[in-house]
Amino acid sequence: MSEKVIADFVARFTLDTFDTPEPVRGRIVLSKKRLVLATDDSKTTIPLTAIFDVNVGHVPGDLESFFQDTITIAYRDGDARRTAVVEAGSEEVSRFKTVLFKAELTGSKAKVKHPARVGGRVTDATFRPAKLRIAPGTVRFEGPGSMTVELANVTYFQKEEREGEQVIVLRHAEEGQSVTSEFTLQSERKLNLLGRYLRLEYSELAREVEDVELSEDAMEALVAIYSGATSGDLAGMLGLDSSQVTMVLNDLTDEGLIEEGQKGVSLTAQGQLVVSDRIESVNT
Repeated sequence: MSEKVIADFVARFTLDTFDTPEPVRGRIVLSKKRLVLATDDSKTTIPLTAIFDVNVGHVPGDLESFFQDTITIAYRDGDARRTAVVEAGSEEVSRFKTVLFKAELTGSKAKVKHPARVGGRVTDATFRPAKLRIAPGTVRFEGPGSMTVELANVTYFQKEEREGEQVIVLRHAEEGQSVTSEFTLQSERKLNLLGRYLRLEYSELAREVEDVELSEDAMEALVAIYSGATSGDLAGMLGLDSSQVTMVLNDLTDEGLIEEGQKGVSLTAQGQLVVSDRIESVNT
């Protein structure tokens, strides 16, 4: 491989072209153009342009007994659809996921509308050209429509069709506010991969808050802060004295659901996600 190598490690893997599903141990090499899976006596080369999906953790049913921490890569081989499943330690899988998405997506031409909404208010922003950059923990669009999304702050995203064009609508926390951004890529394949990347990051955040248990006072305080209330408003709104409010806020801070900033108390991404789930459950 003459191009620059950006990942090179040894792991177990299997391909659906193998005679049996049992994994083999081999070398995984990634460049900006291709992914190579090699053993002492065989080599499979997958052009990055052939990859149409990447998933972490999900293993096809007939392979579950063979694998633990995995990354599954779906790609086209002529008219056929193929899969490769790579197993490594959880940290290696996480790093490989990031560098693979970075190799696929960084430099892609995009259009961005930011912010499309601030809270519930629609802005007059329009779509502007940008280039996509993937880095650990962030997605950045550089250009006249520059914006950076901290992936830990993503609270919602959805792919929608706008005037015949596929657009990703993304809600994220920014300086204590809920901001909605919209963007699209020239390549539908890359837009699908970006959607998968965001879904993986969002799922990790959602799992973190699944087990959070809150008292009714704490949940009401979260909803009040989400609606714009300050810490000074909470006593009257919740019917609590100041010492009880302090205890509720301390509990929410300990859970990572609120934080103190220059503008007072605000929700973290986790806090916004908890509130969003609460509002959705009430409305359904």
